[in-house]
Amino acid sequence: MRSKTPSATTKIAEEELPAIVAAFKEGDRAAFRRLYDHFERPIFRFCRHLTGDEAMAGDAFQETFIRMYEHHRELRTSNIQSWLFAIARRVCLNMIRARRRSLEAFDEDLHGAEPLSIGDVFLREHLERAMQQLPVTLREALILRDVEGHSYQEIAVICGIDLSLAKVRVFRARQHMRRILTPVLTERGR
Repeated sequence: MRSKTPSATTKIAEEELPAIVAAFKEGDRAAFRRLYDHFERPIFRFCRHLTGDEAMAGDAFQETFIRMYEHHRELRTSNIQSWLFAIARRVCLNMIRARRRSLEAFDEDLHGAEPLSIGDVFLREHLERAMQQLPVTLREALILRDVEGHSYQEIAVICGIDLSLAKVRVFRARQHMRRILTPVLTERGR
């Protein structure tokens, strides 16, 4: 479903979104395509960072949009972005649980996560490793806030938690990242 080359950015204007969402809820394929094009990059990026694996992220990304299309009539909110990120979150968490069970069964080692797109290779590698050390609940909150730029309220909706818990998770994730990265950065003289 996801093309190898990024599609032309087809941003939907804020005032257009309600009409497109209404058409999507009625089963309009063109509306689905516009929403897909609009949310393709942030959803894939979220899946990649949450799963820590490019292949799994691609599968989660596709499954997210399949579920979005299959359940279009169930959309009960005007905030399609939060609804879509909530679907992606559930899909990713289910895949992570399945991977964990299979890893426990086969005792395999996981590597090969695509690093964050930051200039310094050393920093990229350490950031990705540090992020993968976070518990999933903290990792998803950090990704939604600092990578995807969601508000705390949006994080609460996407994760199905209270606003105060969303803030706590982001704070704790940042604390963990500092604790993990401080020795590395101090050693490098940053």
